[in-house]
Amino acid sequence: MDAAAPARLPDIEAIRGLMTGWIHRDSGNWAGLLELFHPDATIGVTWFSGLAREFVEGSRRMGESALRAKHLIADPVVTFTGDRAVVETNAMIVVENTDLDLGANTHNRFIDQVERRGGVWRIARRDSVYDFSTFAFPYGRVDIDTALARSFPREYAALAYLLVHSGFTVDHVFATRGSDLERSIRANAVRWLAQR
Repeated sequence: MDAAAPARLPDIEAIRGLMTGWIHRDSGNWAGLLELFHPDATIGVTWFSGLAREFVEGSRRMGESALRAKHLIADPVVTFTGDRAVVETNAMIVVENTDLDLGANTHNRFIDQVERRGGVWRIARRDSVYDFSTFAFPYGRVDIDTALARSFPREYAALAYLLVHSGFTVDHVFATRGSDLERSIRANAVRWLAQR
């Protein structure tokens, strides 16, 4: 721990609260979810890429569908420069479509650009990097369209399959472990951190 680390403990706790605040998405607290983000924040995940406030509205609509989601969030790794931080957080996304009796477990990492504005830390940009994904069969094996599943990168194929069959579009390629897109997200985050 460097000499400045103790002074950063309140900032680390505030940022940790942003990461674990993702529970608002799972519990349907849309106002709480929106509070995690700056007004101009952006987010890129399998089914959405754009402004965070539009993501929150899309999440609300998803919450009314047959697709249920749970996010398990690990402790973040935080790198500071002044009032900016890059935060990497392991997560596990558990989804189930109750109409299909089909689920998926996906391991990912959020790479966030977090900024303190007016004394308050919030997320300015969130990207997701997908590590691997598997299907889950809560009541026993069901048939899947293997060709559709294979049309997505293996690291998030099961998640994308569930999203598509639940009425949500997955029309971009997203970052996977060790991909050029992951390297680009990291490089952009480093540049953003240096611009403080």
